[in-house]
Amino acid sequence: MKVDLKKILLLIIIWSLGVMSNLKAETLDIKEILEIIQKDLRTLERAVYSESFSKSTKGNSNQEISGQNAEDVLTKHLLKLSEIEKQFQELTNKYEEINFKLDKLSSRLSKVQADNQLRFQNIENNAIVNNTENNSLTAVPKTDTGQQKILPGSSQPQDLGTISYKDMTTTNEKQIVQSVDSTKTVSTEIFQSEEKILPDGTPKEQYEFATSFLKVGDYNMAERAFREFVDNNPDSEFSGNAQYWYAETFRIRQLYTDAASAYLEGYQKYPKSEKAPINLLKLGVSLVQIGEKDQGCLMIAGVKKQYPNATQSVLQKAKYEEKKFECKKENS
Repeated sequence: MKVDLKKILLLIIIWSLGVMSNLKAETLDIKEILEIIQKDLRTLERAVYSESFSKSTKGNSNQEISGQNAEDVLTKHLLKLSEIEKQFQELTNKYEEINFKLDKLSSRLSKVQADNQLRFQNIENNAIVNNTENNSLTAVPKTDTGQQKILPGSSQPQDLGTISYKDMTTTNEKQIVQSVDSTKTVSTEIFQSEEKILPDGTPKEQYEFATSFLKVGDYNMAERAFREFVDNNPDSEFSGNAQYWYAETFRIRQLYTDAASAYLEGYQKYPKSEKAPINLLKLGVSLVQIGEKDQGCLMIAGVKKQYPNATQSVLQKAKYEEKKFECKKENS
């Protein structure tokens, strides 16, 4: 409740005038009247001051309480914002991870589709060739006398695995024994690709394309790609490496005879390539694994003699294989 000082003063003056009139009537002294008025003013001032002080005190306390509440609310909002920011960051990381996995899966599917398409084309081509051959063989040839010639397998059906008496009889008095002489060399086989695999481009691009099959573990396609690269680029700087990886496709599949042939071809054609020392070492190991221990040990021991500047890993590997196969004992 606000106090109007003007009204109070006006009332005091009116009241004082009335008092003065009464005092005049009662013949009082003017000095006493003034003292009474002054005393009343002091009382009113104290009352007004105390009321305003109490109001200001309450206002300040309310402001402090409202300030504390505002700080608490602001702190809560900041905490919520930090939590939301953290959750958003986690969602972003998961989204990026899912995108990476999808890209990787898409690349694998495209490679599988390309490989399947190539295999289906090869099957169709083989089916067409077989049909043409069957059509050409349907006509039964005739002998000079005009009788139809009996082809192998066209006689009366027999039990599986049986041999006729005619096949067991012979006019020779001595038995001919066929034997395979052991040889010191390994024959190489020329692989002819059924269809072109490598894309058009520089030898480096073709070499990287062939290497991509190794990275995904498709050793059949890698074999064909590296064979095609060596045939098309025999004098390239990548030919020695390509020949080595061609041999590796057989070794990984435990086709040690084919691996030995491929390593031998690489040793004969590319003796100065980057992979020549390890190629010679793998040739020796492959020969030992197919039963040619003497020749294999000579190849393993020849790594240090022919390539003394090879890397330490290759030299240490050759030393280990030599001890593993007991080559020194055999040679001595």
